[in-house]
Amino acid sequence: MQNRIVITGMGVISPVGNDVETTWNNIVAGNSGIGPITHFDASDFKTRIAAQVKDFDATELFGSKDARHMDRNAHFGLASAIQAYENSKLEITDSNRDRIGAVIGSGIGGLGTTEKQAKVLFERGPNKVSPFLISMMLSDTAGSMVAIHLGIRGPNWSVVTACATGTNAIGEAAEAIRRGQADVMFAGGTEAAIVPLSVAGMCSFNAMSTRNDDPTLASRPFDKNRDGFVMGEGAGTVILESLEHAQARGANIIAEIVGYGSTNDAFHITAPADQGAGAARCMEQALESSGLDVKDIGYINAHGTSTLLNDKAETAAIKTVFGEQAYSIPVSSTKSMTGHLMGGAGGLEAVICAKAIKNDTLPPTINYETPDPLCDLDYVPNESRKKELNYVMSNSFGFGGHNATIILGKFQEATQ
Repeated sequence: MQNRIVITGMGVISPVGNDVETTWNNIVAGNSGIGPITHFDASDFKTRIAAQVKDFDATELFGSKDARHMDRNAHFGLASAIQAYENSKLEITDSNRDRIGAVIGSGIGGLGTTEKQAKVLFERGPNKVSPFLISMMLSDTAGSMVAIHLGIRGPNWSVVTACATGTNAIGEAAEAIRRGQADVMFAGGTEAAIVPLSVAGMCSFNAMSTRNDDPTLASRPFDKNRDGFVMGEGAGTVILESLEHAQARGANIIAEIVGYGSTNDAFHITAPADQGAGAARCMEQALESSGLDVKDIGYINAHGTSTLLNDKAETAAIKTVFGEQAYSIPVSSTKSMTGHLMGGAGGLEAVICAKAIKNDTLPPTINYETPDPLCDLDYVPNESRKKELNYVMSNSFGFGGHNATIILGKFQEATQ
């Protein structure tokens, strides 16, 4: 493959850990990050549970002034990007900063700030609204803050494709390197939407689990008794480089991005297309771009939200693409532990996939107790499993019919 793209750094802020290793260790152990909502009083809400980030202090990381002028959404995105930067041992200098960029996506942006400032407007009047409202609410702010903080002046934009955002961001960042716009790209997604407005909206939509008395059991992708997704928050960032650039600086190469697909269902604003048709086309695109055969894929990190429609449609889509081979490929949803980070999900799950490849370990789907006849694949139930992995697929699907798939590979010096 020409213009090979490799991962050389990773960072995570998640409900199960505020760094890559803690997150990975908890994922492998099957530990849930879901609990009662503490960000606000949720006693009147149908859903009172979420996967919140814990022990995160933006003031300690960025100082009180900078922290105050960023939404929690940007806090997570910037913190995970700084981790990835430090992990990569990349040196940013005047000689290379114009060739380093960022695609950091968010499905919703600074919703917490928007909600608070709307209350200020209605209760105290327009002159009391924060002058930082606009910059704090925009979906592109996290990427902008990464550029400002690290002094990178290459291409920089945000992807907004709902829950497909993080995966689209990584795929598009890889394409930017392939077409020669940059040598290095920060890429991923961030979200911080566990606020009254969004939780109320999802409750009204009946999309979320109401298993309030058993929060750690609430997210149960592919299980017959699933009753909706659990909202999560956090961010995942990877650093992508052209292979030539990474090798020239002696970088530690973690994994390789070998395939990318992006499609739209053109079907319904929230429901997936029948039999996951759009998702199937997306996976087929990713396979075609990678030059791989279905037999090469050793694991699929599913979108797996724990909703009735999504899990059924994704299972059908995998069967469409892989045929009988689908029954031989382990498929798991780490959202069973992290909840659904929405725009941040693809970034976090790309990091999990890279760790899976590096450690030849399959993450489990926890809370899998009762098989669903319409979801009959190997979902790696309840316990992680060792397996040699050369190529893994990661799926993300979002409202609006957005589908995104990336394929990661174990790095090898020569292409096959």
